[in-house]
Amino acid sequence: MSRLRTAARPHRLAAAIAVLLPFGAASAQETAAVAEKDAATLDTVQVTAQRKVENIQDVPVSISTVSGEQLGVLASGGTDIRFLSGRVPSLNIESSFGRAFPRFYIRGYGNTDFRLNTSQPVSLVYDEVVQENPILKGFPLFDLEQVEVLRGPQGSLFGRNTPAGVVKFESAKPSQEASGYAKVGVGSDNMWNLEAAIGGALSPRWSARGSALFQRRDDWVTNTYPGPNDGFEGYDEGAARVQVLYEGDGFDALLNAHARRLNGTARLFRANIIQPGTNDFVPGFDEDEVSQDGLNYSELRSHGASARLSWDLGQHKLYSITGYESVETINRGDIDGGYGAAFLPDSGPGVIPFASETADGIPEHSQWTQEFRLESAYAGPWNWQAGVFYFKEDYKVESFSYDSLNNSAQDGYQRIRQTNDAWAAFGAVTWQATDKLELRAGARYTVDEKKLTVEDYWNTGFAACVLAGKCTLAQLAALEPDGDLSAAPEDKKFNWDLSATYALNDDVNLYARAATGFRGSSIQSAGAFNGKSVAGPETVTSFETGVKADFWDKRARLSAGVYYYRVKDQQLTAVGGAANANILLNAEKSVGKGFELDLQAYVLDNLLVTLGSSYNDTEIKDGDLNVAVCAACTVTDEQVLDQDGDPTGRYYIGGNRLPQAPKWVHNLTARYSIGLGDGSELYLYTDWAYRSEVNFFLYDAIEFTGKSSLEGGLRIGYAWNYGDYEVALFGRNITDQRRIVGGIDFNNLTGFINEPRTVGVEFSAKF
Repeated sequence: MSRLRTAARPHRLAAAIAVLLPFGAASAQETAAVAEKDAATLDTVQVTAQRKVENIQDVPVSISTVSGEQLGVLASGGTDIRFLSGRVPSLNIESSFGRAFPRFYIRGYGNTDFRLNTSQPVSLVYDEVVQENPILKGFPLFDLEQVEVLRGPQGSLFGRNTPAGVVKFESAKPSQEASGYAKVGVGSDNMWNLEAAIGGALSPRWSARGSALFQRRDDWVTNTYPGPNDGFEGYDEGAARVQVLYEGDGFDALLNAHARRLNGTARLFRANIIQPGTNDFVPGFDEDEVSQDGLNYSELRSHGASARLSWDLGQHKLYSITGYESVETINRGDIDGGYGAAFLPDSGPGVIPFASETADGIPEHSQWTQEFRLESAYAGPWNWQAGVFYFKEDYKVESFSYDSLNNSAQDGYQRIRQTNDAWAAFGAVTWQATDKLELRAGARYTVDEKKLTVEDYWNTGFAACVLAGKCTLAQLAALEPDGDLSAAPEDKKFNWDLSATYALNDDVNLYARAATGFRGSSIQSAGAFNGKSVAGPETVTSFETGVKADFWDKRARLSAGVYYYRVKDQQLTAVGGAANANILLNAEKSVGKGFELDLQAYVLDNLLVTLGSSYNDTEIKDGDLNVAVCAACTVTDEQVLDQDGDPTGRYYIGGNRLPQAPKWVHNLTARYSIGLGDGSELYLYTDWAYRSEVNFFLYDAIEFTGKSSLEGGLRIGYAWNYGDYEVALFGRNITDQRRIVGGIDFNNLTGFINEPRTVGVEFSAKF
């Protein structure tokens, strides 16, 4: 049982762009006479996409960054890591667990699987340590130097599951100079957002930095049913990080310890909120109320540490990165989204064929990583890096089911254990072939081994074991074709990448890149609704080309490119359906193609505008692949017929786009400032993120197609003492847009929605 809690418990963004850009163009003509020395210019952006510090314009990878003020603005409403969704081209983030379990998609390529032993094709790397388990990926963002989003396969230089890309976070580092900040924000629904950091020298060679975050919000949804919860969607969350840096003669060591705690309610499922035959809310939908008889909570504890060591050996540098992560979590929710069941006279809201209340947790977990990397620092045209990487993960997952019609008595339990051991050898070489042309090549060989065993299982609520009165582990094994509940796949894979950068001049670079990526096999344990399933490894081959340019006397910067990728044997998850299954599948092939654009420009010396845009067209190419579908929705795919021509209840999904893969993602920010003298300013900052419609599941259904979304933020601030102090009014989702962003499809038209509008005030001080 869990140690945390026992079991009983037309694009509208275009209009905004049209308003801003003509204004900027006209104003630029009026200010053409401004002296060059007084003109605002863009700073050089340094990234570590190739595991070394480089100018972002010189790296032959599609990269976007989020840093500084942008992160502070986007996080001002007390939101979690999902606030990055849509804030750079081709990035989508969603969750059916709320704050605990984000799922990442880059260029439409991701994984909708909600199981706690799943893996994702988008890797998240926090301070050079991969966060493999999906719960670890939700660690809060605070006191960061920068966020980098690397699109496309990154399998040569990064250690775990990177066929779609990498999201990379880098914390602010200790230094000899004393520095820090404090921030307090207060908003609607009694929201509090507190951050602080302080750092400086401990001695001439030692420095340290400590930082912390606390966020909370009251429940903003009322439960009108006299159930165990009076309200939902509240939380309190804290996180902290301590770093110590030693800088010696030819040797540096950066030590990091961090922890997180979350208490709140889990994702709130709402029964029958979708009007049949449409993807609209039912008439009279009230986002502030639900009626549920099940228990809902989310609890999480995590902690970790890392040691990043480096030795300067003259023409070579040696790096060692050691990381440890551990997490415990439990999430419980009323999955049917209401109360009662169809055979009760007072069931509701709407038709609920059967009650469903479940919980999933990780009571034990450990992850160890170790990397050694040697890098050259030659003055000549050739340079290289090579290394080895080791990954070891061991954890248990518990799943519970409850009878909501019997005072939520527990009626099922399963505990599995999964281990994952992997090692890899990798290397990369760069050659400055001419003054204008640089060539790069990388390779990685990986061995990945997983093992899953079912340690305990019983269930009294499902038909397969009703006559026996209780399903046991032995009975579950008897239902398996081979009687074996364990699985132990081993995968070996060679990946490579080739790229070139050609400098047209000092300000314009062209690049091209071809790369492959790999994600190891996944395992679904046998359970009440489905038997054991194993999805074999998926591999991706990607091609992209683009341009990166500074222009207008470095007042503007552009990055643009086109891409195509092909995934062989992509792992997909068929969830729900009338049989409430959760089964792993391999699609024969899926493809994606599109373009991306990043633009930043000082259209005026006091007006900075950024624009990001992407088009991602994905398609499942497997004419025979079919899945079970929802019991209460309108499916538009071709139905599978039996040999007599009768419907089977299954539908073909070949030709469908990938789930949670919007074709269009746009983002826009604009910051306008007015200098008031004496180092003070008044500013206005607005940001907008648009995504087009998405499918929630593998099949196409009218009701489970999420509408396009456009969410905006606004911040009005006053800063003084040259930015050391600031007070601001802010609003997130300022139009209070309501959208269904996910669904539960086995029972009724149950969905969950986006965050409501938040308004507040924030004060910050830096030193």
